[in-house]
Amino acid sequence: MSSHPSRKPRVAVVFGGRSSEHAVSCATAAGVLRAIDRDTYDVVPVGITREGAWVLAADDPDRLALTPSQTPEVTDTGTQVILPTKVGENSLTVHRPGEALEALGEVDVVFPLLHGPYGEDGTLQGMLELGDIRYVGSGVLASAAGMDKHYMKVIFSGAGLPVGPYTVITDAQWRRDKAAAMDAVGALSYPVFVKPCRAGSSMGVSRVERPEDLEAAIETAREHDLKVIVETGIVGREIECAVLQGRGLEGPRTSLPGEIVVESGHGHDFYDFEAKYLDEGSVVLSCPADLPRGAADEVRRLAAASFEALACEGLARVDCFVTDGGAVVINEINTMPGFTPFSMYPRMWQESGVGYPELVHELIQLALERPVGLR
Repeated sequence: MSSHPSRKPRVAVVFGGRSSEHAVSCATAAGVLRAIDRDTYDVVPVGITREGAWVLAADDPDRLALTPSQTPEVTDTGTQVILPTKVGENSLTVHRPGEALEALGEVDVVFPLLHGPYGEDGTLQGMLELGDIRYVGSGVLASAAGMDKHYMKVIFSGAGLPVGPYTVITDAQWRRDKAAAMDAVGALSYPVFVKPCRAGSSMGVSRVERPEDLEAAIETAREHDLKVIVETGIVGREIECAVLQGRGLEGPRTSLPGEIVVESGHGHDFYDFEAKYLDEGSVVLSCPADLPRGAADEVRRLAAASFEALACEGLARVDCFVTDGGAVVINEINTMPGFTPFSMYPRMWQESGVGYPELVHELIQLALERPVGLR
């Protein structure tokens, strides 16, 4: 908790970043900045530009909203935010060109709302660990493994959790022998999904029906990540489950499962970026999902088991497929799911009895109670 009991804990909300999900991160920050209780917490918004500059940002959620007519972006405000690098010194410092350094005061916890590489993937978490700064969400290992769909599946398989068939194409394999890399995909059943290994929000994802379309899809994915994963398309319903870390020795808490249905006639073959964030009418998000009791219980069990297999902390959203035969297959885990107005994570908790402001408060409290370092 705060080292000064007489003042409110100060939360640095960090968003933006260098990844292709910059705008999604801004939209997530808009939701959190609206929801956070200002009577309980002091808030310092810190933006990271696409070029990687850390700047003091305006506390204005409307400017960060993602809409069909507005793509939010962190701009360089001429301020440089400097994080502490010495254990025991938790003060943020601001530097403006030609002016003396300005202390912003102690920060008790960082709420990192970065999606994708250079933020969600363990890099920022490692930086905060070095500075001995508490933060919301998973640590270095879980963040890195959760960001990399390849190693995520390796860990899940090693823990005995069900995942679908897949193959990975590294940059070296692709540059050395494209034909051999594509031949490896022949062991999978079409249609397949071609994805960047370390990107989210459906960036660079393609659904491929025919082998002749595979090379173009791989090149599209490589625009976001030079390592590509190709997965067999699972025939089933897309079901999600929100997970929240337990308090003390309590195990992970799971929400009621939710379901995503992409409506026909809107030009979306799957739950792509536009369907997620821009075309609200193209999807139906239902929670609780209309599942048999046994299937819903299995989704929740596997969501909690996935959370623990990766040693996640704070929060995660686990995405599954439920087949017509009732089998549950894990698709992926997201260690920093979106908090946008269309996001399933807060909606599932809302339907499970935990409102958005309460959820944000709970995540901050979990981070304040948790030490950094080995744990």
